[in-house]
Amino acid sequence: MEIKFEGGKKVNAVINGRVLKTDQPLNAGGEGSAPTPFELFLASIGTCAGIYVKGFCDQRGINTDNIHIQQQMEWDPVRQIMGKIHIEISVPVDFPEKYESAMVNAANLCTVKRHLKEDLDIKVFATRRS
Repeated sequence: MEIKFEGGKKVNAVINGRVLKTDQPLNAGGEGSAPTPFELFLASIGTCAGIYVKGFCDQRGINTDNIHIQQQMEWDPVRQIMGKIHIEISVPVDFPEKYESAMVNAANLCTVKRHLKEDLDIKVFATRRS
């Protein structure tokens, strides 16, 4: 993954030849043309849970067209970070009840969520190029 500066407050990630764009909102000096890095981080949690729900349903032949995932965040003003994230999986009335808890368990296997529960060693350093 390579991080590139596009100008202004735009910082993009190049991942396997694809560009993931970020920007800052107008009130932070950006153009508001793309999600902020933090918004992408939050979206990665919900979309990761979503891919696990999709895989669970696909394995059982359950159509996901009417399954919706809503993610809500609660800010912790004391710690100045997100304190809680709620992921609600809304299923249609004909969704097999016997699969509800197993589907929730599958969503909880999300790789992004599991990484948040571990001590992740992130080292930032600089190098000089000639």
